[in-house]
Amino acid sequence: MQLAMEQAVLAEQLGEVPVGAVVVDPQGVVIAAGYNRTITDRDPTAHAEIVALRNASSILDNYRLPGLSLYVTLEPCSMCMGAMMHARLSRVVFGAHDPKTGVCGSVLNLHEFKQLNHHTEVSGGVLADDCGNVLRQFFKKRRAKDIENGST
Repeated sequence: MQLAMEQAVLAEQLGEVPVGAVVVDPQGVVIAAGYNRTITDRDPTAHAEIVALRNASSILDNYRLPGLSLYVTLEPCSMCMGAMMHARLSRVVFGAHDPKTGVCGSVLNLHEFKQLNHHTEVSGGVLADDCGNVLRQFFKKRRAKDIENGST
């Protein structure tokens, strides 16, 4: 999760919401990493998880990633969780819960739908305070800047 947090810092340096992700093999070797790039790439799908999955798929030359795990600093949204399940990831580990869009327990439990043909193991709350603090500080600064600029 520490490596995912380092990716989140890279996102923040670009003015992106600081979320980072890494894909690792069963021995813990990092295959690929990613961070939020939606603004930078002008791409609504460029969430940290999607970027990391794309990088891992490219490196491994395969759109399926069985046996691999993804660590991400924020609970995945439905788009990202759907992509991770389609990639056949074995496991997803997230940091902070997302009460607005999280689908690994906060809003939905997408990975638990019996009707779906692949089920990814999910663990949450790893370094949740640290991951959450990065996000809280980012949005606190953004709100202060908005007030300073006269926008709300």
